[in-house]
Amino acid sequence: MTATELIELRAQAGGRGGPPVHAALRRAKNRDIAAIVVHPTSDFMGHYLMGPLPDCGVTLLALNTRYVGNDSQLIFEFLIADVGAAVRFLRDEGYGKIVLLGNSGGASTVAFYQEQAETLTITDTPAGDPVRLSPEDLPPADGIALFGAHSGRAIILPKWLDAAVTDERDPDSRDPALDIFNPDYGPPFSPDFIGKVRKAQYARWHRITAWAKDRLAEIRAVPDGARDEAFLVHHTVADPRFLDVSLDPNDRAPGMVWGDPRKLNFSPKDVACFTTLTSWLSQWSTESRAHGPDCIARTSVPVLNVEFTADTNVLPSDTAMWTEALGERQELHSLKGATHFLIGQPDFQRELAGLIAGWSQRN
Repeated sequence: MTATELIELRAQAGGRGGPPVHAALRRAKNRDIAAIVVHPTSDFMGHYLMGPLPDCGVTLLALNTRYVGNDSQLIFEFLIADVGAAVRFLRDEGYGKIVLLGNSGGASTVAFYQEQAETLTITDTPAGDPVRLSPEDLPPADGIALFGAHSGRAIILPKWLDAAVTDERDPDSRDPALDIFNPDYGPPFSPDFIGKVRKAQYARWHRITAWAKDRLAEIRAVPDGARDEAFLVHHTVADPRFLDVSLDPNDRAPGMVWGDPRKLNFSPKDVACFTTLTSWLSQWSTESRAHGPDCIARTSVPVLNVEFTADTNVLPSDTAMWTEALGERQELHSLKGATHFLIGQPDFQRELAGLIAGWSQRN
């Protein structure tokens, strides 16, 4: 096993240096193929593929973005410059083929990156702040491998928001008729109940977005005033599919990868709880551009699409979105019994590494 190198990179945006970002690099023996694994906010420098993928002949760079450990201020339009720094580094190191690995929330990240690397269109954020990127900042990769792949933060959040919340300023304000944690309703849940919950979830999502846009306009209307503001979103782990595995069925057990959904929902420990107005618009809202399947449909590179059949967080409907967007451009595989992060599943980790390496060498 080769030693792991620690790398410091600096994103470029319109010729201006960005903040330093860090990565772990483990090289394969040759310089033919390299892969980048990245997540918007999670620390992937100890990713489970750091061992097996280089052993299969593919160098792996595990990148932490400028927002590692902090999704409260994440702006996707700035984040993709960090991915660009990683691609540029590997090109300069002599790697002829570079594959982006889309694992969990990294899937929509790399899809958005590759879309913009192939055809740069963004000039500002959804909040209207300028984004100074040039094509040189975003060198395109040669392929994408998806596994345990979320379709996008703004796609999953409206399905996770607690439909029972009636007042965003009062987390105890609840409509009992929409409470998925009330055992009187299930699981299993009736189709009528699910329909009401989904309608209320999306209504809540739209209300928060409308408020965020109005509030941002209000504070920015003040001369020399604030450009952004923090706020809280209470109760964000209430997807009925976490409790009722007959909904969007696969081989998973009830629950979700981070623990008991009910405990998570009523604690400030999960996605989108702490955010800012500009970050909400970029990553969680109806305005977000990081819609994974839509972005990947506008790319041209080959894609490996691997389903984990016991995943609690990425369900068959998510995989279907990727599959439909890609058509014949993808190679499909399923790992039966694989869970979201392959925790305690070293055989699946090695099998996945072999799939990625073999596919990378063929495409």
